[in-house]
Amino acid sequence: MFNEKELIAKWNADMYDLHETETEDVDFALSVIGPAPKNILEIACGSGRFLVPLARAGHTVTGLDFDQYMLDKIGPKAAGLDNISWRRADVIRESWGTGFDVVLIAANLLFNIISDMDYEKAQRLLLEKASKALSPGGSVYIDYACTRRPEAWFNGPGEKIVWEGADSAGNTGRMVLSGSTFDCDSSIVRFTRRFELTLADGGRIVEEIPSVKHYPPLRQVRGWLSENGFSVRKEYGDYSRRPIGEDTDRAVIWAQKP
Repeated sequence: MFNEKELIAKWNADMYDLHETETEDVDFALSVIGPAPKNILEIACGSGRFLVPLARAGHTVTGLDFDQYMLDKIGPKAAGLDNISWRRADVIRESWGTGFDVVLIAANLLFNIISDMDYEKAQRLLLEKASKALSPGGSVYIDYACTRRPEAWFNGPGEKIVWEGADSAGNTGRMVLSGSTFDCDSSIVRFTRRFELTLADGGRIVEEIPSVKHYPPLRQVRGWLSENGFSVRKEYGDYSRRPIGEDTDRAVIWAQKP
């Protein structure tokens, strides 16, 4: 996922499935999309945390993701479903296909794109490609962590443990974020992602990956949507359906293509 070594990538996929078990965001997406069956494309579907519940709700779903280790976890979860498919793809560089009723860009993807392209350009391109993938009248669903004071979120010299634990091969470790800084003028966030693994055979791997991301203010996301012909139909600041404000921490946007 982060251009890390193969053993770390496998550990990372196991940790995602072990720790990312919340359902509130998935249930909220289902409520906004509605019960009528739709043809849905999920961008960066990972191990199927959204994709499988969408299929179980009766939608026809397709998932794209760059990480094969994550994709390999979908099959057992999707057993018995014939309305679900997934494939490995670089969602920035490759085609998404066309004819979808809904494009799902959730789980903070807008801030967690993996690409060698300029970050802000890649974010903008996601919404352009969403428009091209949708049928007339189709909708894009966006959900990302949103604050009006990003400097308070991202300026932090300390360390934050994201995941730690043992994978299915007996390798134990943790992923740590450190040295986070935020530039208010450019909205650029810089930090280091460090993986520390003790392998089942006693070996040890430590890998540090410098990360540079662009935090998109809400006004910028709205502008990108407008550029691509979308009209915002619904906006929420959290999963309680409060409007986006000073004390909310999400931007959930449902926007429609003409």
